[in-house]
Amino acid sequence: MKTILALITIVSLSTGCSLGQPTNLPIKPWTAAVKIIGEDGQPVSNADVSLAYTKPPYSFSDNPKYHGIISGATDSNGVFSATHDDRSGSLGFSVNKQGYYTTRNAYRLRDPEENANDRNISITLPLKKIGQPIGMYAKRLNTHVPDLDKPVGFDLMIGDWVAPYGTGINADINFTGHFDKRDGGESDFTLTVSFPKPGDGIQEFTVPDAEKGSELRSPHEAPTDGYKSEWVQFDNRKPKTPTKTNKDATRNYFFRVRTVLDHQGNVVSTHYGKIYGDFMRFDYYLNPTSNSRNIEFDSKKNLLIGLKFDEAVAAP
Repeated sequence: MKTILALITIVSLSTGCSLGQPTNLPIKPWTAAVKIIGEDGQPVSNADVSLAYTKPPYSFSDNPKYHGIISGATDSNGVFSATHDDRSGSLGFSVNKQGYYTTRNAYRLRDPEENANDRNISITLPLKKIGQPIGMYAKRLNTHVPDLDKPVGFDLMIGDWVAPYGTGINADINFTGHFDKRDGGESDFTLTVSFPKPGDGIQEFTVPDAEKGSELRSPHEAPTDGYKSEWVQFDNRKPKTPTKTNKDATRNYFFRVRTVLDHQGNVVSTHYGKIYGDFMRFDYYLNPTSNSRNIEFDSKKNLLIGLKFDEAVAAP
């Protein structure tokens, strides 16, 4: 049951439609060949693959009884194949193997009269190994800067704004918001994300398309360098004009804070972390161990206690 619900959800989110949504497609066969590879690019055998499709009656509901699952294991070449006759508009895939993070993905099907290849699928999905998940300071934030035109610090280890805006003690990251409202409904908002300590900083990272379905979106480790001391986010609005912004909900970041440098500017100690999402709605993860670049989170070992339901994070 958990598998099919997860598959239905991932298809709905990925394709913008429900597996159970009626379609005008004729009953036609589809064939799916799924190849599973590891991070080294080599095939992964004996991985469990589940494939969800629509079965009659075709209902607007996402009730699992309206969906079917074909399951099996990958062969020595890392391949699992399945075929079926139906009116499915989308297929959902889930791949599991002990010692690996689950990967889920979806594929939209088309009318074979438009393009027969759209119902003859050949895709490759990755599996990331579970390395050494650790306890981290991790929290989901959906907030705003409590004061404008001045840097307001946020304490990642306490999970709150620094005084007088919260209970935080150390400003790991400063957020400075500036809002300019003009006549005619025009406005500009700029958010500057900066770091108070030399050596601290942030850098963006992109999740490859093939890895977007993995439970572990990030690499296993943060990089040692490439960090910038400032990131600027903007949002420019004009009536009847598309908003100009560099904000991206799918963006991700590495960061490091609490850095100590020697006289030559070399890093003596620092704390690495990652962010899923963009400011000011994002999940952050901070490794508590100095100089450890491990950013695999063990959701059972969150070092922030007493979090509300909507502040807890589960993704590694």
